[in-house]
Amino acid sequence: MKRILFVDDESKILDGIRRTLRTERNRWDMQFAVGGEAALQACEAGSFDVVISDMRMPGMDGATLLGHIRDRFPGTARIVLSGYAEASLATRAVPVAHRFLTKPCNAAELQATIERVCTLQDILSTPEIRRVVGAVGELPSLSITFTSLTEAVRNPNTSMTQVSDIIEQDVAMAAKVLQLVNSAFYGLAQNVTSLQSAVAYLGMETIKNLALASETFRVFAPNSRIPQSVCETIQQHAHRTAAIAGTLPVDRKTRDVTVVAALLHDIGRLILASKIPDMFCSVLSRTGERKCEPFEAEEELLGTSHAEIGAYLLGLWGIPNLAVEAIAHHHHPTRIPHSGFDSSIAVYVADLLAHELDAHPQDSTGSELGESDRACLETLGILHRFAEFRELAIQVRN
Repeated sequence: MKRILFVDDESKILDGIRRTLRTERNRWDMQFAVGGEAALQACEAGSFDVVISDMRMPGMDGATLLGHIRDRFPGTARIVLSGYAEASLATRAVPVAHRFLTKPCNAAELQATIERVCTLQDILSTPEIRRVVGAVGELPSLSITFTSLTEAVRNPNTSMTQVSDIIEQDVAMAAKVLQLVNSAFYGLAQNVTSLQSAVAYLGMETIKNLALASETFRVFAPNSRIPQSVCETIQQHAHRTAAIAGTLPVDRKTRDVTVVAALLHDIGRLILASKIPDMFCSVLSRTGERKCEPFEAEEELLGTSHAEIGAYLLGLWGIPNLAVEAIAHHHHPTRIPHSGFDSSIAVYVADLLAHELDAHPQDSTGSELGESDRACLETLGILHRFAEFRELAIQVRN
């Protein structure tokens, strides 16, 4: 049974949540704490799977509380449920919260959010994941350059010049950012030749996302026994998937994180190729023999797939939880509830369409959907829109 802790400085708010979720009391052990100090004492008395906290509270506010929980109980999912949206509070909450919900929040949205974070926890803590990660050994950290870039982007006083100066310190990253900016991904009328111009045109957050992608591909270079073309193919597919994801009808507020998830959705394949090359080669052989998808061969041989492996690493790196979730489920989006065309659905659809274009680069009609994908799209309620999404993908290609 999942243990959920709700935190607010107003007991009436907590009473309302208790009534709203009373139908879940048989499957969730729900506790309620008035204020940050009481919540921290409850966590010390017994671990929780999820903590959902208000932001503005006297004494210990929500950001401070969730920061303590992140440091002392890192396995706990942390959700902000608040009626306040001040920039200062939001900035402080970003490093410590996995999800953000606004008051008033209806029961269905609150329930679905809790279920989604719990499902992700369960998937990323299986014995199969731990066994694979154990075989991988120590996972690399992001470079000092990217860490500095992330800090700079979070600071509202950082200038475009400062961001470009940080990227210039890393020649490989700078080259990759300029390459991506000038690719068909953005379709600019003329080439961008300076990093400062690229930052000015694209904005800081997008530049950070591009830098993250380039840094990831550099960190996980395939083993020498694996042809370089394999990594190049994965990169090309990632960029095409991201370009398609950017055209799909996701909410404007989550478009950037959706594109990040699409860029990084196959990072798990790079981990296998660079860290466990023998297993990666076995997967390639099984894929060819069975005429199946790589993730299906991985599930047969490893008990898990590159989707979950990549999500695990990105979670350690502190990538936004929405992106981690979309990557973990991009082959099985029906594992979680959806309340609309969200990031997880978008990455699944974009990946599916990118594979179509990879396989049939000159075909405008697309390949016939497989039975499992057709069933998945139908379950998600978007099968009737797939032809529309395919047209968007073809426009990106052209």
